[in-house]
Amino acid sequence: MKIEGKFIFKVAGTLTAISLVVALLLGLTNMLTADKIAAINNLLDKADTIIIGGGMAYTFAKAQGGSIGKSLCEPDKLDYALEMIEKAKKNGVKLLLPTDTVAADDFSNDAKRQVVSTMAIPESWEGMDIGPDTIKTFCGAVKGAGTVVWNGPMGVFEFDNFAAGTRAMAQALADSGAVTIVGGGDSAAAVEQLGFADKITHISTGGGASLEFLEGKELPGVACLLDK
Repeated sequence: MKIEGKFIFKVAGTLTAISLVVALLLGLTNMLTADKIAAINNLLDKADTIIIGGGMAYTFAKAQGGSIGKSLCEPDKLDYALEMIEKAKKNGVKLLLPTDTVAADDFSNDAKRQVVSTMAIPESWEGMDIGPDTIKTFCGAVKGAGTVVWNGPMGVFEFDNFAAGTRAMAQALADSGAVTIVGGGDSAAAVEQLGFADKITHISTGGGASLEFLEGKELPGVACLLDK
C-alpha cells in the first residue's frame, strides 16, 4: 500500500510508514531481464528514489545516445529503458544513473583504467565500476532514507581496483541508520567480503525471490508468516 508517497509495510502485525529509497544496483554480469524490468516498473509506482548501477546502467546510457564502448548493453531493451526514464519523470520518482564510470581496457584487475563520462566511454574500453562523482551522488541519496533495498553490486567488486563503488555504497548503507535489506547472492557476497554484513538489517541470498518481492508478487513463505 502507499499513503502520501510513503510505503506501508506490515511488520509484526503493525503498519509502519517509511520513506523508501530502492537501490537496484545490478552487477556487471547482470542484464535487464524481464524480472528486473518488472521490478523497476513496480517500484516506479512506490519508491521515492531508484538508483541503477552496474551492468544495467549502460543500456540506459546507450538508450539516451551515449557511447558506451564495449560495456554490457542489450539493444533490444533500449526502448524499455527510455520508457522507465519517462515513467520516473511522470511519477516524480528520482531515477539516478551513473554520470561517470571507471573504465578499463580489459576485464582484469590489472587492466589500465580511467574515469570517464558514462556517456562517453572510449570504443575499446568497458565500464567496470561507478566513478567518484556518481559515488558521491548515490551515497548522498541514501542519507535520510527510512529503508534501502539493494540488489546487486556497483561493479566488478571481485577485482579490488574496481570495488570502490560497491564498498562506498555498503558503507553508506551501514552509516545510514535506515532499515537496510540486501538481496541476491552477489550482493550478499559483496557485503560479506567487504566486512559490512553485521551492519545490514537483513541479507537474503535469494536473488530471484528478492526480485519477485520487488515485482510485487506474493512469496508463499512470507504470506504464511503474515497470516499467523
